[in-house]
Amino acid sequence: MSETVGDFLVERLHAWGVRVMFGYPGDGINGVFGALNRAKGKIRFIQARHEEMAAFMASAYAKFTGELGVCIATSGPGASHLVTGLYDARLDHMPVLAITGQQARAALGGHYQQEVDLPSLYKDVAGAFVQQAASAPQVRHLVDRAIRIAVAERRVTAIILPNDLQESPYEDPPRAHGTVHSGIGYMRPRTLPQETELRRAAEVLNSGKKVAMLVGAGALGATDEVIAVADRLGAGAAKALLGKAVLPDDLPWVTGSIGLLGTEPSYELMNECDTLLMIGSGFPYSEFLPQEGKARGVQIDIAADMLSLRYPMEVNLTGDAAETLRALRPLLESKSDGSWRAGIAKSMDKWWRKLEERAMQPAVPVNPQRVTWELSPRLPDRVILTSDSGSCANWYARDLKIRRGMMASLSGGLASMGAAVPYAIAAKFAHPDRPVIALVGDGAMQMNNMAELITVSKYWREWADPRWIVCVFNNEDLNQVTWEQRVMEGDPKFEASQDIPNVPYHRFAELIGLEGIFVDRPDALGAAWDRALAARRPVVLEVKTDPEVPPLPPHIKFEQAVKFSRALLKGDPREGAMIKGTARQVLASILPGSRDHDNE
Repeated sequence: MSETVGDFLVERLHAWGVRVMFGYPGDGINGVFGALNRAKGKIRFIQARHEEMAAFMASAYAKFTGELGVCIATSGPGASHLVTGLYDARLDHMPVLAITGQQARAALGGHYQQEVDLPSLYKDVAGAFVQQAASAPQVRHLVDRAIRIAVAERRVTAIILPNDLQESPYEDPPRAHGTVHSGIGYMRPRTLPQETELRRAAEVLNSGKKVAMLVGAGALGATDEVIAVADRLGAGAAKALLGKAVLPDDLPWVTGSIGLLGTEPSYELMNECDTLLMIGSGFPYSEFLPQEGKARGVQIDIAADMLSLRYPMEVNLTGDAAETLRALRPLLESKSDGSWRAGIAKSMDKWWRKLEERAMQPAVPVNPQRVTWELSPRLPDRVILTSDSGSCANWYARDLKIRRGMMASLSGGLASMGAAVPYAIAAKFAHPDRPVIALVGDGAMQMNNMAELITVSKYWREWADPRWIVCVFNNEDLNQVTWEQRVMEGDPKFEASQDIPNVPYHRFAELIGLEGIFVDRPDALGAAWDRALAARRPVVLEVKTDPEVPPLPPHIKFEQAVKFSRALLKGDPREGAMIKGTARQVLASILPGSRDHDNE
């Protein structure tokens, strides 16, 4: 049998180094799946339960490996289902290639079944490169360009293959006018700013007496360099959510997360600094950065379009984080005054005590913050952590203390629900010898993550380390939005939109061959985590948590306090539960006329 276009595609992907792809089959992509079968394992196909989840897996695989993530789907609905997961990769600057089927070329334009204008559909999410193949010789340069652009620009690209073309004999492009003869291979260049700009940046940083750093995902490969520069500058450092694993939390000058899910010391750091060094971060909330004009700024980013976007920087350095920091460090002067860092350390010591106090407050039945507080000291070495969007992300951001060698990620720019479990699955295919823990709200579990537990059930026996745990925060509430309604909009909880059914997630796990653990007492949490971490099969740990423990930002504005008071006056259906227990200690700081809870 002669080589088909599908066979050529698989061989070309393999030549580029692709070894894993995530997806779901369908007749619109059968020609490629036949080729994958004939290739006898050259590229491993991982079957998700839904194409959206496959795209999330491809995005996470790129995050946890630094390599290209690949997802594949059929035409029509299969291709459209990929879009949300592809946007996750797009907004977090991950290199992902989407391969989809399409209806036969002769049928296109005929309102044919499952005919969707896929180049138009993907024009934004895969805008760096999206092409629909029309002939066999064209496929070679489509593959080569799609991969090279994805990895070089850290973007999403897409190739669309009509189903009849997939089965056609492959032909190399002829040596003729109007043909393209592409090749494989790409090596990321060494990207450094000009020496003059490095010296300008050094002048700004050397002049600062209170230097704050903000590190993001772009600094994940530069931990040693970040620490070295921070020590030279006597700086404190906050971490954007995607940069959680850049710095270990046992360093006393690391203030943890920043922003709505951040810490009070990070908020203070940004408000009190006179100089800001931002490294590899697109952190979106400018209100949590220094007030414009109050601090001089230097930013390092590999992507020029992210420079001076959140804060008007005095010096913008386009370059790789580690390379740029190594070049910058010899130009920096050591700070002799340690009072700035001493104050940060004191603030962090107070903050950790406050978090513990909050986590140990009684709740009905379990305080959700205690779930992560009990997990943190039990985190295994080299663990990979994922979190969903929602209130659980608050506890992930604030309470889990990262150590060197750990990885952690979530849907950052898109902040999509439903990403934690596919992220955790991809983490296992990227690093099957590492333990993986996902934190998920019950809303996301019901939306799409329960089905992906079946994917875990299908594959887990292949993993060198079987420790794979998903912790479900079951509070029967879409909790983050409930609190946003109260604090940001001044509206009471809207039960019709916010209440969700109670589901026995741990029993579903048992039904499909996983281990299930249920906790509804706070004093049982520690033992439950110990049991889950010692299990020899994947675990669903379901914790019945209190929805009235508020995941509030580190600083409450007066307008938010007014709106929250207004929500109470309107008669919130959970008003009684909201003003007692754990909620009371936090709300005391924002209700008009009440004293600061720090002094209680």
